[in-house]
Amino acid sequence: MHSLRAVLLFALFCIPSGRSSSATTPPYPPSPVIAGIEWAPKDSIIRKAKDGDNWPVTWADNDALCTTWGDGTGFVPKVEKKLSIGFARVTGTPDHFDGVNVRSDAEQLGQGRAGKKGWGILCVESVLYLWLGHADNRGAAAQLAWSRDHAKTWTFADWKFAEFGMMGFVNFGRNYAGARDEFVYAYSHDGPHADTPADRFILLRAPKDKLTSRDAWEFFARLDPAGQPGWRRDIEQRGSIFQNSGACLRSAMTYCAPLKRYLWWQHLPQAPGVTEDRGDTRFAGGFAIYDAPEPWGPWTTAFFTEKWDVGPGEHGDLPTKWMSADGRTLHLVFSGEDSFSVRELQVKLR
Repeated sequence: MHSLRAVLLFALFCIPSGRSSSATTPPYPPSPVIAGIEWAPKDSIIRKAKDGDNWPVTWADNDALCTTWGDGTGFVPKVEKKLSIGFARVTGTPDHFDGVNVRSDAEQLGQGRAGKKGWGILCVESVLYLWLGHADNRGAAAQLAWSRDHAKTWTFADWKFAEFGMMGFVNFGRNYAGARDEFVYAYSHDGPHADTPADRFILLRAPKDKLTSRDAWEFFARLDPAGQPGWRRDIEQRGSIFQNSGACLRSAMTYCAPLKRYLWWQHLPQAPGVTEDRGDTRFAGGFAIYDAPEPWGPWTTAFFTEKWDVGPGEHGDLPTKWMSADGRTLHLVFSGEDSFSVRELQVKLR
């Protein structure tokens, strides 16, 4: 039985399984665990910090959600200039939270592609790590930065990933509690530009005590015949963990421990020719939530909509701090209407 399962898993990953999604068809089959998702009424959405986008979050050691925004002025009282990157901490419950701006030496100026942006953030053993996009200040490349004082000061890596334009981290519990092993996992759409969709996502990892070293990062290549992931140091040997032709761009992955599933929020880019920036879904558009038992899959579809009842924004997170003990009540933090927006959802299990 185990050998048969391994063969089936091997076939699943060695043969492209993601399909090009149509307007109403997700690229992967329905989840075997999640039967559906029910959203709280749209008038229950809480929006704060209006005029900023992105808003990736991580649950830090100080019990706050640490976050970063793009092209905005943050929470009230707002900063005096619009920042390409600003930082904040969020405390409280999802229905009653407060945001406070954290002034930082890593604040960036520059609208749109001209300024660096924070795409993915993670707290590991009291250190914040941040993937910066637009690292070339022209809309391409990714760079790592880290902070040991909760975002007040940052160190920037002296290396970049020119191949990837929008990197994120796989988040676990508070201060990286409950991680699957001693590695930190990251992902990106497989393309250098933050506003250009790709056909697939890739996965990479590094030991959690060596994240700042470029040589420590290795790339998922494929599953072996026993169903185990193979890793390569050579970036040219990277493989795919998710395929969706022309539709892989902005996303965020979080592990939901009660359900024992990785949940991957992915927005659906605008159709070609609709806008200059196909990733702009601040005020209208759709997204999906996929689930899997491992960060490399196999992925299935928990939720999919081409057009949500409100604008989903360019980024969505399911922070573990705001998950119920049984994993059935979650909260989506999303950047719809250029705000730090929060909406409750109920997970229906099979």
